[in-house]
Amino acid sequence: MMTALIVSQILLFAAIVVLVLVVLALARQIGVLHERIAPIGLQQPQSGLDVGQVIPRITMRTLSGAPFPMGEALPPGTVRMLLFVAPDCPVCKRVLPVALDVARDRGLDPVLVGDGAPPELVAMRDRMGLGGVAFVTGVELGLVLQVSRLPTLVLLDSNGTILAKDVVNTRRQVEALIPAAAGRAA
Repeated sequence: MMTALIVSQILLFAAIVVLVLVVLALARQIGVLHERIAPIGLQQPQSGLDVGQVIPRITMRTLSGAPFPMGEALPPGTVRMLLFVAPDCPVCKRVLPVALDVARDRGLDPVLVGDGAPPELVAMRDRMGLGGVAFVTGVELGLVLQVSRLPTLVLLDSNGTILAKDVVNTRRQVEALIPAAAGRAA
């Protein structure tokens, strides 16, 4: 009788320890999920250059250090998609593959504009497999366009005229900018 009571107490104590560990593991996972899918809602970009204005000629630098001109004439009919991203932005990491997929489907010329230290941007590029996408860095373009929230998507026509500019966080928002830009490009 006494042995059964001792065994049941030991099993009860072990069950409590296991439950505490499970609760701690779940609390950690909830924190990770909260960071990944943090709701940011609809956001309005700051002013700066607006739709219909031409961006100035700016020479950006690729992550390898090569010059990358912005604002210069592109082949007729080309629409360049600039996506401003940062390595520590969880929404950017979620929107980036979506935006690149839309760019590929719609025949856009994607250029990623990184906000952060070059080593962190290189790590982001390598981790996400973005070797084939132009990835530039520099604050000049962000200052000219007054990009203060990420991820911001900007569409430019072949002359460097801004066709669309908005903060995006879903596929629907990315796709909504494309028809508006196509109407202005025509």
